[in-house]
Amino acid sequence: MGAIGRRGVVALGVTGLVAPLALALTAAPAQAASCTTRTGPYQKQVEKFLGRPVDGRQSAADCKAVQAFQNKHGITPSIGYASPVTWGVMDLMNKQKAVGSKPNRDGKCPVNKGRIACVNLTLQLSWIQDGSRLVYGPVPVRTGRDGYETRTGLKKIYWRHIDHRSTIYDVPMPYSQFFDGGQAFHSVGLSMWNPPGSHGCVNMTTTDAKKYWSLLRNGDDVFVYGRKPGT
Repeated sequence: MGAIGRRGVVALGVTGLVAPLALALTAAPAQAASCTTRTGPYQKQVEKFLGRPVDGRQSAADCKAVQAFQNKHGITPSIGYASPVTWGVMDLMNKQKAVGSKPNRDGKCPVNKGRIACVNLTLQLSWIQDGSRLVYGPVPVRTGRDGYETRTGLKKIYWRHIDHRSTIYDVPMPYSQFFDGGQAFHSVGLSMWNPPGSHGCVNMTTTDAKKYWSLLRNGDDVFVYGRKPGT
């Protein structure tokens, strides 16, 4: 909705998980909004994630830090409240970072297919591997929201269109690589942690979508597994 060079490609995508985390902590609010004085149900967890003093009580500085994070990632309402959605995004970031350079440690993405693009819906991560060798990634992705889930299973890329535009939603889908009906890898101008998710495609940053475009070809395998949080 949303070609593989056969050798010599190194695993570069792990850094894609680290940089966005640092950016998230320093981003300025996109717009002026009221800052709540209310203490949220995940106050301590959010304070720890943001490097704030962990006292479990909302302060003006806490609120500004939370609000900046919410604005960076399109979390609404962006009022600085330590909400379940806000903590859910942070918790996912922590889990993604913990994967490091071994995204297929659970062995769920097939290693007997040669070059394959893997998508872990549970962790919202994707990578390309060749057998058991990591080729690129892992990188954060944004998959289908509740009611528009990205379909699981073994697929193949069947059509690629570098300047595609959705005929359903009338939005650009650069670097589209379709693997299941209208579902495709493609870039978006949104945070990869922007809730609630896509309309089924695997959204990527422009950098990662370009890399996937250069590494994958029609006929290459794609394996999607797991379950996106909240679906």
